[in-house]
Amino acid sequence: MHPTSHGVAQPARQAPEAALAAALSASNSSTRLQAAMTAGTRPRTEYIEPLVARSGIEPDFSVRETLTWALLQHPLDDVLPRVLAELNSSAPLAVAQALHTVSKLGDTRAWPAITPAHIHSADDDIARTAWRAAAAVAPETAHPALAADLVTELGRGDIDTMRSLSRVLAGLGEAAVAPLAPAVALRGSDPAVAAHARATERLLADPDASFALDPADAARMARAFSATSGT
Repeated sequence: MHPTSHGVAQPARQAPEAALAAALSASNSSTRLQAAMTAGTRPRTEYIEPLVARSGIEPDFSVRETLTWALLQHPLDDVLPRVLAELNSSAPLAVAQALHTVSKLGDTRAWPAITPAHIHSADDDIARTAWRAAAAVAPETAHPALAADLVTELGRGDIDTMRSLSRVLAGLGEAAVAPLAPAVALRGSDPAVAAHARATERLLADPDASFALDPADAARMARAFSATSGT
């Protein structure tokens, strides 16, 4: 409390970061969204910590996207180290959101911080976001090695996960061509990998096309799944 000239005590004013943290913790998602928008519209260094901290626990997708946008309005050299620190978090959402922000920042200095543990994470959200982030920040000289690493994830997950990986590989362009060839040849021994590889090759040939498994490949995958599940 601070006394006024009349001797009446007034409440102490909250520090900007504390005020933002409080607004970002509001129970109403609209209030949190507005707080994030305000922090991006009037950026200041003190806002980076509460924005990053909230990103790791925010349940609402729209608010998380606005938090990322707000961080992008701040100086890159201040934001990047704080976001990269989140890649070591034990909270999956914090890691995935940090990777998402890294992909938007697009700075090659983030490349060494994206590890095989991220790219091959058992958590699909982390893995998918790591694929996109890696492609966004890897220097061109690292694209062939990145493509070869990503190809080992072919056949993984549901159709959305497959689509995500294929889009990333297609974005790497020529660097993905050679690593895909052996995977295509696995039609007999691993139909899921082969089907995914063939669909990715089609995207490489036409990046504007929609991702789709060939009907024959899809049927082959279904038969293989039935055989392994005993149904």
